[in-house]
Amino acid sequence: MKKWLVFIMIINSCLLTFPNESYSGSTLEMQVHFIDVGQGDSILIQTPLNRIILIDGGPPESGEKIVSYLEKLHINKIDLLIATHPDIDHIGGVPTVMDNIEVDKILDTGKLHPTKTFANYINQIREQKIPVQIAEKNVPIEIDPLIKIDVWNAYERYKNNNKSSIVLKIAYRDVDFLFMSDVEQQQEKSFLKEYDVQAEIIKVAHHGSKTSSSLDFLKAVNPEVAILTYSKENDYGHPVNRVINNLYNVNAMIYSTAALGNVVINTDGMNYFVIPERNPVNKLMDVAG
Repeated sequence: MKKWLVFIMIINSCLLTFPNESYSGSTLEMQVHFIDVGQGDSILIQTPLNRIILIDGGPPESGEKIVSYLEKLHINKIDLLIATHPDIDHIGGVPTVMDNIEVDKILDTGKLHPTKTFANYINQIREQKIPVQIAEKNVPIEIDPLIKIDVWNAYERYKNNNKSSIVLKIAYRDVDFLFMSDVEQQQEKSFLKEYDVQAEIIKVAHHGSKTSSSLDFLKAVNPEVAILTYSKENDYGHPVNRVINNLYNVNAMIYSTAALGNVVINTDGMNYFVIPERNPVNKLMDVAG
């Protein structure tokens, strides 16, 4: 019953609110696609000058879907592929992407992981001879002069995969995106001390897990939109009720890939549109019979 209530809350949030209706397409747009890869992350960014960034590749079975998604957008080259950390639900589909789409460069944590998935990832990098750069905290990513990409978190010794996740804040004019990967509350506390964490859009950390998304942190971020990436059939209980309640406490509009499929955000740097793939009203009517 609790999971159903969470689902209804997410749907209601999408129905009742919509940001910045005065959107104007008169300037260059940036598009951010939160691709529905089930239980995992894959985020495509088309920058204002049409540089292509792919953050993560979901689980192994999602690789072909990501390739198809890119091909439908007529994307045949990725300028930068960012592997936030070596867990299977983030790099599992990356080898398939690399095998089908030209990748110019990879940004990686540099953290080794003794799994078959990680070995497949490394072998494909070697086979394709793709240059790899190791992410460094506070070293910005320069790929499009119209946007600012700051790295807030990277691998350090004695930190597990999630705590070593690459965290990015991307700013296009007045619109900020915060991509939290799978970091935990310990990293959130550090961010509060070190950075201006305010952002209009947040990709919620660790699929809405109990490990992350403290109320203090979310209050400081003060997001207008929160994106949750997870599968309804996941075995982890994502998202937990505490995270959903925290997001409602800060008046964030919640969009989940589990309920709505792919979610695309278009922005001109002043305003933005959130465009879900599926209509939540139709979905509820289908469930009701």
